[in-house]
Amino acid sequence: MKTLMLGNEAAARGLYEAGCAFVSSYPGTPSTEITECAAKYPEIYAEWAPNEKVAMEAAFGASLAGRRSFCGMKHVGLNVAADPLFTIAYTGVNAGMVIAVADDAGMHSSQNEQDSRHYAKAAKLPMLEPSDSAEALAFFKLAYDLSEEYDTAVMLKMCTRIAHSQSVVDTGERITPSERPYEKNGAKYIMMPGNAKRRHPVVEERTRTLVAYAENTPLNRVEEGKDRSMGILTASTSYQYVKEVCGDTYPVLKLGMIWPLPEKKIRDFAASVDRLVVVEELDGFIEEHCRNLGLQVEGKSLFSCIDELSQSIVADKLGVPREAGPALEEAIPARPPVMCAGCPHRGLFYTLNKLKLTVLGDIGCYTLGAVAPLSAIDTTICMGASVSGIHGFVKASGAAAEGKTVAVIGDSTFMHSGVTGLINIAYNESNATVIILDNSITGMTGHQQNPTTGFNLKGDPCTKIDLETLCRSVGIRRVRVVDPYNLKECEDAIREELAASEPSVIISRRPCALLKYVKHKAPLIANSDKCVGCKSCMKIGCPAISVVDKKARIDNTLCVGCGVCQQLCKFDALEAPQA
Repeated sequence: MKTLMLGNEAAARGLYEAGCAFVSSYPGTPSTEITECAAKYPEIYAEWAPNEKVAMEAAFGASLAGRRSFCGMKHVGLNVAADPLFTIAYTGVNAGMVIAVADDAGMHSSQNEQDSRHYAKAAKLPMLEPSDSAEALAFFKLAYDLSEEYDTAVMLKMCTRIAHSQSVVDTGERITPSERPYEKNGAKYIMMPGNAKRRHPVVEERTRTLVAYAENTPLNRVEEGKDRSMGILTASTSYQYVKEVCGDTYPVLKLGMIWPLPEKKIRDFAASVDRLVVVEELDGFIEEHCRNLGLQVEGKSLFSCIDELSQSIVADKLGVPREAGPALEEAIPARPPVMCAGCPHRGLFYTLNKLKLTVLGDIGCYTLGAVAPLSAIDTTICMGASVSGIHGFVKASGAAAEGKTVAVIGDSTFMHSGVTGLINIAYNESNATVIILDNSITGMTGHQQNPTTGFNLKGDPCTKIDLETLCRSVGIRRVRVVDPYNLKECEDAIREELAASEPSVIISRRPCALLKYVKHKAPLIANSDKCVGCKSCMKIGCPAISVVDKKARIDNTLCVGCGVCQQLCKFDALEAPQA
């Protein structure tokens, strides 16, 4: 049946049709929906793991047990999972195992724009790269056949534009392969040095075999063109831009298998054109391969390794005339991201800013605490880095930092990789204060459950990790909970814990304002007779508050009545409606 699907939705359909039985992932934009969509198929067991490393190891375990498995993550998540990735490349698999990684060129929701193709090359694992939803479905299905035929995990590289755009797919039926029995094989699966030395040559031979496969697979295809003065080598979303701009004017070698890359096929294509140009986003990965083959090629001399490409950029750099679309008469105003009205993190960050503290931040929607007017975060590196970082910061600075520095981290991120940093604080005894921003959900990627919420991926009740007990169990004696809507309570707690001469944890607990089960109070009313236009209420950066004609105004379509702004107004101009 033909239907429109997002790339991620089509990828999940590919998992279903291929008979995938086990899915374990950690949510990360732009990969999240693959797992969320897979969870809708009752034939697939699907879960959120605490982090990507756990997800990949769990997926390997399911493969070892004889069931087709999958794990998905975004590009920075692959860094977390790199440890098992490189060794799974040596062990190979039992049943098919597929690993999806979604890159984020342009950094729409990421702290860097690394190119995951390098991981496939470094780990010596095959990688496929679809260019639309139909290919996503087909490639994810094919990946299982390749995995089992070549005894390897297979990587699938998505990107933001392919993951989150729709195109037509033709769905099929689910075919469940026979379960592969697990057989003990220490020489294959126990990667102690003696066995690993014998497995490495297996990996190298597999790569040579896959290069031969890459030469003839329809995944890599030549599309003929009328003008052979230029030939274009491309893949993924860049292929779409090339086809939109050039049509069938120039011949195109479209790569669907991005590692290992073919050699003879590329040499033959290069020999058939006067000028070889590689169009690819981020690094010159394909271009480097061409240069290693001794070919004259253009690529990053034309296209930047920074940010996304577009149709306009491709047309301009290739020198292809393109009819301009209608021009906008007015510039579109910028709309920077802000915390939602009623966000439980706002009051806490206001307090941190007020106390002029050094704040080591982490990855999540609370990273917006760095934005004016809150301006309360000094660093953001990666998940868990705030907790590990404050330990090093305090140890290195000593008395200069004690009492003046805190770390902030969300509940999901704390479970992902913050708890090990807290163990380090307790074990090596740094006088550090960590604030866990517990909004009862994984907010940054769209309200996914996590080990602290009490529900699993499918919404069923499950074990709930108690943060207070966990923090105490690793050796933190000072653990307290505050309501971030109560500014005085937050300030008093922060001052007291910073004054203590031992490590401490403050849990700032209130559910995300966007959760459906959260019941809000009625919107506040700005009394213009009392308002003097001091703008104190604007210091929290709430989108529900504005100043019009020098008076505060409340947008009752946004305000949730949290009352944080009321605590800032000395003139009682912000009032709750009369009952």
